[in-house]
Amino acid sequence: MKGFIISKKKSTSIIFLVGLIILFLTLSSQVEASKCRPSGRVRGKKPPPGQCNTEDDSDCCVEGKMYKVYECSPPVTGNTKAYLTLNSFEDGGDGGGPSECDNSYHSDDTPVVALSTGWYSGGSRCHNNITISANGRSVVAMVVDECDSTEGCDKDHDYQPPCANNIVDASKAVWKALGVSRDDWGGLDITWSDA
Repeated sequence: MKGFIISKKKSTSIIFLVGLIILFLTLSSQVEASKCRPSGRVRGKKPPPGQCNTEDDSDCCVEGKMYKVYECSPPVTGNTKAYLTLNSFEDGGDGGGPSECDNSYHSDDTPVVALSTGWYSGGSRCHNNITISANGRSVVAMVVDECDSTEGCDKDHDYQPPCANNIVDASKAVWKALGVSRDDWGGLDITWSDA
């Protein structure tokens, strides 16, 4: 009888262990599925003379270099981690053409942003406000454009590379509101959320 109880305890322990392994594998596969992976690459083209605006330290595509493209962005949470970049939304600025949301240009003195393709979500966040936090401060900015993660290195994208999948591309007004020293404008780790 004692041997039966020991094997029953072993059996229960094995079933419990197998259950834990199944649970771990299920959670791991869900986390893996939520990751955003590159959906392809685009080959860099040399911009025609004067066709890539390097205002705000924007990069121009390099001939032959392969750039990753994304159709997704990391999942949005109440405190989504992102990388803030500097963009001009004015006519003639480094943002290229008019904003996707309203086919208009916007003053750099207005807190406006472009979101990576996945977060832009086909325009579903157009004219919605987001709260950006960094440097011990927060600012509310309106989404007016897409920072295209699916294409780049062409005239429509000012011969600039595709955006990474975690970009909040912001006007000068956002940088000022966050209290970032002008010398440090260009790239900053931030968090953001829908306002």
